[in-house]
Amino acid sequence: MPIAANTTAPNYADMADAALVACVQAGQCEAFRTITQRCNQRMFRVVRGVIRDESEAEDVVQEAYVHAYEKIASFRGESSLATWLTRIALNEAYGRLRRRRETVDIEQLEQASATSAQVIAFPGHALTDDPADAAARGQLRRLLEHAVDALPEAFRLVYLLRDVEGCSVEETAAALGIREETVKTRLHRARRQLRAALQARINSSTADAFAFMGERCARTTEAVMVRVAQLPITHS
Repeated sequence: MPIAANTTAPNYADMADAALVACVQAGQCEAFRTITQRCNQRMFRVVRGVIRDESEAEDVVQEAYVHAYEKIASFRGESSLATWLTRIALNEAYGRLRRRRETVDIEQLEQASATSAQVIAFPGHALTDDPADAAARGQLRRLLEHAVDALPEAFRLVYLLRDVEGCSVEETAAALGIREETVKTRLHRARRQLRAALQARINSSTADAFAFMGERCARTTEAVMVRVAQLPITHS
């Protein structure tokens, strides 16, 4: 009696990166889907750190994945898969910037930078479903996004990889092609600049803290007047 062939699809989700790469190299294209799902967040954050435009960053990430797939046979595991993909993504991002500068003048670049989307999906979980809390978290996230965008690119990329993605010093150095000591120095300076920028924004808003105006002010005043109208005026 012939033995039935095993038709069970591989469980790519449980495979290690090296096994996934081996599957892709063997012609199992579907394994690459799992690779993209694992690395999408980091790829987008790093590219977004260079391009600073949400829509274009997505396009660059897609191009980087295509190039990675075309070169997958050259992956030998000297670095982690995420690091290898990050290098490809950075090369694509910098190439996009060079091509952009060749076709767009400085004035247009400044306008695009000022109006570009400011979206970085920082990690974290919503504490409540309260709309006011969600709005406050959104404001805080946008404040941080603007501050990160204002960092010099060298500091911004290190900050995104270390503090946002949680990469180690070694992995960050490998991804960016810099020394580990340089990673530490740039991260320290990035954090210091962010603290200064955020403190400046907080200080500028201090005068508006605990505002009690508009409807709340009118409501309280009216309530007080209703109550005092019922009290006799005493004379000393």
